[in-house]
Amino acid sequence: MPEAHAATSLLRDGFLLLGSALAFVLLFRRLGLGATLGYLVAGAVMGPHVLGLVGDAQGKIGIAELGITLLLFVVGLELAPARLWRLRHSIFLFGTSQVLLCGLVLTAVIALATQFTWAAALALGLPLALSSTAQVLPLLQSAGRLRTPFGERAFAILLFQDLSLIPLITVIAALSRNPADAGGPPGWQLGLYTVLAIAGLVAAGRLIVRPLFGLIGNLGEREMFVVAALFTVIASAALMEALGLSTALGAFVAGVMLADSPYRHELEADVEPFRSILLGLFFLAVGMMLDLPAIAERPLFVASMALALIAVKAGIIVAIALAFRMRSSASCCSRKRRARC
Repeated sequence: MPEAHAATSLLRDGFLLLGSALAFVLLFRRLGLGATLGYLVAGAVMGPHVLGLVGDAQGKIGIAELGITLLLFVVGLELAPARLWRLRHSIFLFGTSQVLLCGLVLTAVIALATQFTWAAALALGLPLALSSTAQVLPLLQSAGRLRTPFGERAFAILLFQDLSLIPLITVIAALSRNPADAGGPPGWQLGLYTVLAIAGLVAAGRLIVRPLFGLIGNLGEREMFVVAALFTVIASAALMEALGLSTALGAFVAGVMLADSPYRHELEADVEPFRSILLGLFFLAVGMMLDLPAIAERPLFVASMALALIAVKAGIIVAIALAFRMRSSASCCSRKRRARC
C-alpha cells in the first residue's frame, strides 16, 4: 500500500507540474518573457506558498539538478579542446575581472544597505557575482549565439565562475562563525582534487570512453548510444560529487573529451531531450522553493536590492566590455553589414 500511494503521488505531482509548466511557458512565450520565467512561476503557483498542490521541492530539485549536468555535457560537446584552449585568455581575463569587480561592489552595496557585518556582506556579495549557467546557456543556445564571439565570451565567464566556486567555498568557510562542514577538506585540497579529477576524466575519455563508443558504433546499436552517453555523464558527475566538487564541471570535461569524436552529433541528439525535460523540472523546483512570505514582508526592500543587483552587474560587465574594446569590434561588424547592404 505505501508503494502504491507513493506511485500515485508521483503521477499526481508529475501531472500537476507538467500541466502548469505547459500553461505558463506557453503564456510567457507568447508575452515574450522566456520559458525560464514560466517554469519559475508555475513552480511557485503549485508550491507550498500559493496553491500547495505539490510538495517535496528539495527532493525534486535533487533529481532535476541532473539537467544542469546534462546541459554542461552538451556544451562541452560543442567545444573541442583546441577551441577551449583558444578561449583561455577570455576565461581567465574576463572571468576574473567580472567575478572580482562584481563581488566587491555587491559586497559594498549589501554592507551599506543592511546592518550586516563586512564579513557577512562579503559572504553574500561574492556568490551573487556568479550567474546561473542553467539560465544563460539555454538562452544563448536558443538564440543561436553560443558560437558567436559574444557567446564565447559569455561562456568563458560562466566557465570561470564554475571554477571559482572552490576558492569561494574556502573564503566563505573561513568567514563563517559556524561552518556547515567544519571537518571538510581545506581549499588547497579541493583544488588538488579538481586537478586530479580532471586529469582522470581526460585519461578515461581517451582510453575508455572513446573506444567504448567506437565499439557501439560498429555494432550499430543506436539505443546503446543513449545508455553510454547517460553513463558517461552520470559517472563523471558521481566522481566529482564524491570528491565534493562541481558535478557540472565533471560533465563538461567529459563532453569536451568527446567534442572531436565522430559521434558528437549523435550524442548531442540523444542527450538533448533528457536535458530539456530535467532542466525544466529544475526551474519548477526552484519556483516551489521561493519563500514568497518573506518577499511579501518587505517587497520594496527585495525589489530595490534585486534592481541594485541587476544594475551593478550590468554596469560592471558593460565597463569591462568597453575596457577591452569589445564595443569597437561589434561596431566594426555593424559597419561591415551596412557596407554589404
